[in-house]
Amino acid sequence: MTRALEEVLRDAIRTIPDYPKPGVLFRDITTLLGNAQAFRRAMDELVAPYADSHIDKIAGIEARGFILGGAMAHQLYAGFVPIRKKGKLPHETVRVAYSLEYGLDEMEMHVDAVSPGEKVILVDDLIATGGTAEAACRLLKQLGADIVAACFVIDLPDLGGRAKLEAMGIDVRTLIAFEGE
Repeated sequence: MTRALEEVLRDAIRTIPDYPKPGVLFRDITTLLGNAQAFRRAMDELVAPYADSHIDKIAGIEARGFILGGAMAHQLYAGFVPIRKKGKLPHETVRVAYSLEYGLDEMEMHVDAVSPGEKVILVDDLIATGGTAEAACRLLKQLGADIVAACFVIDLPDLGGRAKLEAMGIDVRTLIAFEGE
């Protein structure tokens, strides 16, 4: 008998109290990534609903979204698109500003990263307030992508990010939620 996915993920994700500031419980997926069995189960669960969807690209948000996105792209026979912080990409880019807790930041992707009508899945390790994911979706839509879904290992539902993406008409898939944190 195999253990339930939620139990496997809870055991594989490390929680670090008071990081990056007091009162925060940081959900660290590096321990999940280092656990071959848990990582494989998580990736299989993330890609399963899209196996026959003919996805063109996986767009990963810097930095842990690169790891998850590369694995998803491989399993779905799709290309990979990096979405990065401003100034990190060498070719012509499109850029979008987004709000952080204490100010603004910008993210960008190459202008030729996706073509109009391509079916794209956005991926990152965690959805909290949704600001970064919302900005990434705006970038993808700016280039004409058809965003099939936004996928995350972890949801922090009390912070409202999932609801923000769903209000944009984006289907959101998460594997585990940590309530109240």
